Amino acid sequence: MFHTCGPNEAMVVSGCGRSPPVMISGGRVFVLPCIQQIQRISLNTLTLNVKSDKVYTRHGVPISVTGIAQVKIQGQNKEMLATACQMFMGKSEAEISQIALETLEGHQRAIIAHLTVEEIYQDRKKFSEQVFKVASSDLVNMGIGVVSYTLKDVHDDQDYLNSLGKARTAQVQRDARIGEAQYKRDAVIREAHATQEKISAQYVNEIEMAKAQRDYELKKAAYDIEVNTKKAESEMAYQLQVAKTKQRIEEEKMQVKVVERTQQITLQEQEIARKEKELEAKVKKPAEAERYRLEKLAEAERLQLIMEAEAEAESIRMKGEAEAFAMEAKGRAEAEQMAKKAEAFKQYKEGAMVDMLLEKLPLMAEEIAKPLSAAQKVTMVSSGGSEVGAAKLTGEVLDIMTRLPLTVEKLTGVNISQVSSTRMG
Repeated sequence: MFHTCGPNEAMVVSGCGRSPPVMISGGRVFVLPCIQQIQRISLNTLTLNVKSDKVYTRHGVPISVTGIAQVKIQGQNKEMLATACQMFMGKSEAEISQIALETLEGHQRAIIAHLTVEEIYQDRKKFSEQVFKVASSDLVNMGIGVVSYTLKDVHDDQDYLNSLGKARTAQVQRDARIGEAQYKRDAVIREAHATQEKISAQYVNEIEMAKAQRDYELKKAAYDIEVNTKKAESEMAYQLQVAKTKQRIEEEKMQVKVVERTQQITLQEQEIARKEKELEAKVKKPAEAERYRLEKLAEAERLQLIMEAEAEAESIRMKGEAEAFAMEAKGRAEAEQMAKKAEAFKQYKEGAMVDMLLEKLPLMAEEIAKPLSAAQKVTMVSSGGSEVGAAKLTGEVLDIMTRLPLTVEKLTGVNISQVSSTRMG
């Protein structure tokens, strides 16, 4: 079956078919179960706090030193990895760290014993390099590489470092005071010399400045004359060139305007010709066609009106003749009827009048009864000795009719009853 490991780990496969054992750093390998064995070893970086307490230096001063070291098993180097596997296979990181720590601490103590306190304290870099160099050569034989070593702390219980610092401080302060006094003295002397030199240099400088100013003014005047002359000539030439350029521009503008005007005239002539053709095509010809159409329509309408007027006149004439004939016939009939009536009135006199009255009696009765027929409701009041209801209403109408002969007699002087009796006798 396949086994894998990360870049911070190495695998060692041993057993049947694996002689010597195969070492894999950060990869995968196929292992046959039961007949092959796989072991792992860590390649992580180990941080070691290397403490050496109360180690006597070369002058017999006990001091305590603490260093920080970074170590790891070198998986890229096959020989170192094989050595590390031989020495540390099956051990934990804590056990490997303890072995490396004891080795580093022993080398650190040995180096402290060969140096003075001042050498260790004042040149920490040199001390760290010595420990790194000696420890690396020893740990390489174990398959471990020292990545880094740094001196973290140096102290003692006898106040040796404090006293050393005080003496050094006093010496530094003394040297500082002496140096300050010497510096002030030298500063005053240098200041006086500098002041003298400054004044002398100032006078010399002013003289040189005056000479330079004079030469400058003279040269500047000559240069100004030359510059102004050249400037005037340049300005005149510039103005002349500007005038020429403006004149040439104006001429070009005039030429452009002439060309533009010519093109405009050409375009206008073409536009006039186009509009004339367009007018002829869109206005004149349609106008002539429309005029012709309107003339024909007007002529047709005139003929239609004439024919309609003639027909209407003929119709009115014939209608008038028919109405005149009808009126004439009606008039003749009415005249003939009236003549016959007049002749009958002359012949019969009272009888004819009575006859005409008798003809009109139904109409008179109808007019008398019309108000009653228009009434929606009639209320009859009886005193108890007469008829009631429709008989009473009919009797009232007949009573009115019996009074008519008397009314006619008063109006015409003709007694209808007598005339009727005479004719019947």
